[in-house]
Amino acid sequence: MQIYETIVVEGKDDERAVKQAVNAEIIITHGFCISETTFKNIEWAQKQNGIIIFTDPDTAGELIRSRINARIKGCKNAYLTRDEAKKKDNIGIENANAKNIIDALKKAKCIEAKKENLFTIKDLQTNNLMGVSDASQRRQKLGKILRIGYANAKQLLKRLNHYNISRQEFNQAVSKL
Repeated sequence: MQIYETIVVEGKDDERAVKQAVNAEIIITHGFCISETTFKNIEWAQKQNGIIIFTDPDTAGELIRSRINARIKGCKNAYLTRDEAKKKDNIGIENANAKNIIDALKKAKCIEAKKENLFTIKDLQTNNLMGVSDASQRRQKLGKILRIGYANAKQLLKRLNHYNISRQEFNQAVSKL
């Protein structure tokens, strides 16, 4: 299942669990101390495709959810019960099974992406974003210009298509490299 919106989770283990259940772009808050850069990335993603906040069903998770919702209007929220997210004494998204994750996202009214990709590997090769010695540096600069962050070639391609980057935006950003 491909999710159109970007999903916000607390940590890398949560990201791994969500990605095992669905195909989606993920932003990690790295816990309660959300950096200004992360907030700006969430705001940008909300404007591009929308956001689904999917935090742990515990006090810290609810505080993170509240902070994001207070600052960024219009976010969708996905929830797991404590039982669905519990493993021994640990409560977190990373403990949930794929079915429960998918059910929570569907209840949040996620949008399944059914679009054709504008960008292909050929675009990356033609613009020296892969397969050349300075490709990594070029991708890093491009990610900064487009506000989609650094990514390897495969991730860059996915982000270009996920965030609906236009051909014109891409070409303008490449010309700045």
